[in-house]
Amino acid sequence: MRRLLSEIRIAGFGGQGVILAASVIGKAVAIFEGGYSTMTQSFGPEARGGSSSAQVILSSDPILYPYVTSPDILVVMSQEAYTRFTPQLKPGGILIMENELVQPGQVAAPEGVHVFGVPATRLAEELGRKVVLNIVMVGFFGAVTNLVDPDALRKAVEDSVPPAMQKLNLAAFDKGFQYGAELIHRMTEPETELVPAQEGDE
Repeated sequence: MRRLLSEIRIAGFGGQGVILAASVIGKAVAIFEGGYSTMTQSFGPEARGGSSSAQVILSSDPILYPYVTSPDILVVMSQEAYTRFTPQLKPGGILIMENELVQPGQVAAPEGVHVFGVPATRLAEELGRKVVLNIVMVGFFGAVTNLVDPDALRKAVEDSVPPAMQKLNLAAFDKGFQYGAELIHRMTEPETELVPAQEGDE
């Protein structure tokens, strides 16, 4: 287990699969890593198109209080979710955005927050089904946070969708994870130093 206690909020609008994304992450830890997790959820006045959010707590020990007030990690898939929940993020936390639906504006993230963006909707459309953008986000979350074992997340995805949808959703997870892994690689690889040409070099 690589965590003591991690609080996560995932938010967007109805129809984006926010609750399923949260369920997959919690299931990965509780069932496939042998840890503990809790999930709570809330909806706006409209079931589809209104606001939707879920709170997930991951821990290596039993969880005594299942509600998140100041998340370590915030995943936002709509502008409304960004505006509403970003101020609640812990200083030094992680903000993950669907960067073609969310434009950071007047609402500033707390100090020291690490921001990661992914065009999850576009990546899902490349697979032929926009509906799997939530699983693209789960894959990206796995790569940039390194909080949950990728194999556990994959097994949780497979276990959480109907058999006919498993292949598509696993492809969505892999696409999001690859995008995140490549982003982390670009951010961490050292910059190449330019060596001045020596006299006589061609």
